[in-house]
Amino acid sequence: MRRAARFVTMPVNMTPESLRQRRARIAAALPLENALLLIGAGFPVPLPEGSDQAYPFRSHAEYFHLTGAECAGGVLAFDPRDGASAGWRSFVPLVTEAERVWEGRTQVAGTPLADLEPWLAARRGRPIAMLGARVAHPGCDEEISLRVREALTHARRPKDDHEIDAIRRAAAATAPGYAKLREVLRPGVTERALQIELEAEFFRQGADRTGYGSIVGTGSNSAILHFEPSARAVQAGDFVLVDAGAEVGRYVADVTRTYVAGQPTAFQRDLYQVVLQAEERAIARCVVGAEWKAVHLAAAEDLVAGLVQMGVMHGKPASLVEQEAHTLFFPHGLGHMVGLGVRDGSGRAPGRVKDPRLSLRTLRMDLPLAADYVLTVEPGLYFIPALLNDPARRARFSDCVNWPLVDQHLHLGGVRIEDDVLINSSGAPEILTRAIPKRLE
Repeated sequence: MRRAARFVTMPVNMTPESLRQRRARIAAALPLENALLLIGAGFPVPLPEGSDQAYPFRSHAEYFHLTGAECAGGVLAFDPRDGASAGWRSFVPLVTEAERVWEGRTQVAGTPLADLEPWLAARRGRPIAMLGARVAHPGCDEEISLRVREALTHARRPKDDHEIDAIRRAAAATAPGYAKLREVLRPGVTERALQIELEAEFFRQGADRTGYGSIVGTGSNSAILHFEPSARAVQAGDFVLVDAGAEVGRYVADVTRTYVAGQPTAFQRDLYQVVLQAEERAIARCVVGAEWKAVHLAAAEDLVAGLVQMGVMHGKPASLVEQEAHTLFFPHGLGHMVGLGVRDGSGRAPGRVKDPRLSLRTLRMDLPLAADYVLTVEPGLYFIPALLNDPARRARFSDCVNWPLVDQHLHLGGVRIEDDVLINSSGAPEILTRAIPKRLE
């Protein structure tokens, strides 16, 4: 019999002083005024078949960021009247006898969770903001909570030294996985077998888990953006698109590489070079103050210019992007932030509303870049039948696309290249995943 995990402290290598400094920095950024703050870790979700097991538990990222711990049922409280450093109090459930017997649990340091109500009672009458997983308390002020969450998300975007080190370690565990995959990549190997070799090497190199569900798509599957590896065997000449990364101490790497099983055709090589050059130019544009929307649209123009040169599209790149014709082959955003999971901290800058342009509907960020942001840059070009066979799109873009040439390559698949990039306070950005080669063969 196995019970739902409740208490796990992750080895995040944070000192008490570094955690104190992080909390003080965050406290200064939160518009709480007289409000109290409660941040819940959440609870395990039981599996539905009555097996006395639960899905793997992970504390809410907002809780983990300010505690460095996985603690099911934990609540982090903050009273701004007590000061940016002293105002924090971590309330934790007491370990039960059954958990000691069945799982060997030991007590996590903190104030017993039963003391949370007296703590709140002593501060009765003040508004309460709730973040993380919802805490069972009737006094939540939703309007304040929304403002505080927006401020916390923005304050968490610049990564501190500990976070950057953790992402570096995740990237270091990821690189050997890609090297191992390249060793075994050949016709006849299945997508699932490639996934196993890739992920096993992540774990050998110190990964706690994978950062997300690994994507391994071969042939036409390489054009399915979030494809789960299948039993399909690699065929000679296939594109093989791999999007995967290791996780270390809850921080992840997010990497994509595209290969060809054997000798690429001239068309495959040209398509790959268009994406690679667009990625390299987009990375170079990732400097302090750059607007992410502008970086995305510039990359879209670079991709379209390459397709025009290849004879796939017709027209001026800027005009084609303005018409949203690029979304036929580049339907997703250029990238997102990365940290405590993929897309951690993504979204819009405080006060911004969603851009109504359809060409930006899949963009996960709308903000100016700042020092110590870590983000992905991942342009791609794909031949997706669901988009390219759509009669409405064919009619709308009848003059923009060389449809006979597209039909010849409709099941070719796609190319995506993705790196994790650290924005420097001055100068060029740093590619944290540079150790993973970007060779087609």
